[in-house]
Amino acid sequence: MQHIERDELFMRRALELASNGLGFVSPNPLVGCVIVSNDEIIGEGWHKRFGGHHAEVNAVDDVTHRERIAGSTVYVTLEPCSHFGKTPPCADMLIRERVARVVIANGDTNPIVDGRGIEKLRAAGIVVTTDVLGEKARDLNRRFFAFVEKKRPYVMLKWAQTADGFIARKDFNSKWISNEMSRRLVHKWRAEEDAIMVGFNTALKDDPKLNVRDWQGRNPVRIVLDPKLELPSNLQLFDNSQKTIIINQVKSSTDGNLEFTKANCSSCSDILSILYQKRLQSVIVEGGANVLHKFIAQDCWDEARVFTGIDKFGEGIKAPGLNCAPVDEVKIEKDVLSVFRK
Repeated sequence: MQHIERDELFMRRALELASNGLGFVSPNPLVGCVIVSNDEIIGEGWHKRFGGHHAEVNAVDDVTHRERIAGSTVYVTLEPCSHFGKTPPCADMLIRERVARVVIANGDTNPIVDGRGIEKLRAAGIVVTTDVLGEKARDLNRRFFAFVEKKRPYVMLKWAQTADGFIARKDFNSKWISNEMSRRLVHKWRAEEDAIMVGFNTALKDDPKLNVRDWQGRNPVRIVLDPKLELPSNLQLFDNSQKTIIINQVKSSTDGNLEFTKANCSSCSDILSILYQKRLQSVIVEGGANVLHKFIAQDCWDEARVFTGIDKFGEGIKAPGLNCAPVDEVKIEKDVLSVFRK
């Protein structure tokens, strides 16, 4: 097996491991690590939860015969950290373990790392290879990189539309355009992202819970846009069952799990800046049409996931449009899921 093929093989495994952290490690990145000696994986691990051990530590702890780590090659999806945070620097640990080579998919563009981990490894005489499956790794960590580089959450738009292009009926009723399997998939996404946002009309007309019911995982932080604080307090969004941020133009205060935050509700940048300050790395913008149109018009989105059902309304509220082609389409029973990326 050629050197490049071998590196890509083990890095693919590291990427598989890293993906296990989705929904558990934010605002940290997804990181996987594989330790290889004589073409044999002797240890592997991933970052499992925010505040917990990093992937490199978990991989080292997974090695049965620790003496085999010396002279080994370590495959890691993101540059090992070089600073003390919630855990000690992973670069220092790899140096102490006397590994011979470290293969990295992506450098860490977080200013507190940004090449320092690589420099530290090379200064210790360790051979470092970078950008192995870098594009795949960056895609996996697209939430983290958006958060670090754009200083805002990764924005995922999501809606369901009829076969004739409507997002709801004239009375705002949108139940049920997509099928049960599609709705279950949406609950999986909710468990993977930090926050979920709806506007005034969706909150009022649909009275959504915005929680995870059809999947196992954590509930996202609920974001509600209520400029004048006119939504009735008996809505399910205000049941205090999970953290809910009400972005408004009246007041800032806290009442249990309800957090009222004053901001310019017309500016997507201002809204996202607030979510960034609250360390929310990703947000699903679920509607309604006005909110989705606003995020598209103000160019404040990264990805869109659009379900198209088989029913037709004939008339109603038109679904948003995107000036780009989908990067992927998949059938979910009779629905079609189209994925768009900027």
